[in-house]
Amino acid sequence: MNISTTRKDFPILKRRINGKPIVYLDSSATSLKPQYVIDAMTKYYTTYTANVFRGIYTMSEEATAAYENARKRIAKFINAPSEKEIVFTKNTSESLNLLAYTLLPSRITKGDSVVTTIMEHHSNFVPWQQLVTKYGGTLRVWNIQKDGTLNIHDLKKLVDRKTKIVTFTAVSNVLGTITPISEIVKAVKRINPDCLVIADAAQAVPHIPVDVVAWGADAITFSGHKMLGPSGIGVLWMKEALLDILPPFLYGGDMIREVHVKDTLFNDLPHKFEAGTPFIEGAIGLGAAVEYLQKIGMDQVRRHEKEITSYAMKRLLSIPGVTMYGPKNPEIRGGVIAFRLEGVHPHDVAQILDEDNICIRVGYHCAMPLHEFLGVGATCRASFYIYTTKEDIDALVLGIKKVQKMFK
Repeated sequence: MNISTTRKDFPILKRRINGKPIVYLDSSATSLKPQYVIDAMTKYYTTYTANVFRGIYTMSEEATAAYENARKRIAKFINAPSEKEIVFTKNTSESLNLLAYTLLPSRITKGDSVVTTIMEHHSNFVPWQQLVTKYGGTLRVWNIQKDGTLNIHDLKKLVDRKTKIVTFTAVSNVLGTITPISEIVKAVKRINPDCLVIADAAQAVPHIPVDVVAWGADAITFSGHKMLGPSGIGVLWMKEALLDILPPFLYGGDMIREVHVKDTLFNDLPHKFEAGTPFIEGAIGLGAAVEYLQKIGMDQVRRHEKEITSYAMKRLLSIPGVTMYGPKNPEIRGGVIAFRLEGVHPHDVAQILDEDNICIRVGYHCAMPLHEFLGVGATCRASFYIYTTKEDIDALVLGIKKVQKMFK
């Protein structure tokens, strides 16, 4: 991958604020958008704006074809056996809520449990926490080891015959930990073959090659805006046999085949879960983002991020007073680094970095249980993607040293 050529595809990187370039290190929160995606969405707005499915006129048929082609492209991208298994949602949060609201009522009874990890994003923690007790179940939390990884042997204590769901992040949005999904799935299924395994892949699908068949999980979720696509579009992938027996999450147009006064017949998969007019241009934009990533190659994306992450870890650890969290091995770490600077509040760090247009994230990163477990308050987070350069990392390091001088 030619990084200088890739950066030219992102028009926002041409912007100057107060005469200075943008150093964007917040891709875990949302990614920048290439012109290819912008053009795909603009084409829908300027060439064939119409609603999908119902119309028999040309523009509606064009919109429907583009919408469904995006679904097929996404299915292929994650090696889903069928495009019927791809459900469009608003984001990862909605996908996980869809699963929690539809799975728990039928699967959880008194004494049952759901297992999740301490390093989850709130989206994969709160829905299970709030809903499992409603049906008499309990939430069990899988803690991490000192190096930020999970010990698979712990599952013997957490999972039993009454565990109905195990759900965990594929890549931590704070620690960067890449979890061994297929190993976890096999371990869970050995203990309880009927237990469903769900992976929050919001930080995985944009950054590493994903093969849902090889993973073996029953469902995964991810968001478009973290993988060069627009905000407001997300994906739930679930095995067709499981998805088919789930009740609808929302009711309305398009998810219905027939409506009578006393009865309603729901639509086939995946439309049973896509009530109302969908985010058509969002799906088209996400399809274009997937096509863009396929042209680069996910192996190349991962190779670049490992190189950048390794470089960033080395540079940051060379600064006295910096404490970094998560695995030290870049082979099992995604392109994200959470850190603290001794004696300086993270918000002050970010504010001073902003003077030079260095964009990082500070706070709890929607992972407060993890921060409590680590015994720390808010952290700084720098995260990387295909447009991140070593020069960006160097700018961050100089910015941190500038912060230290100001607070010395």
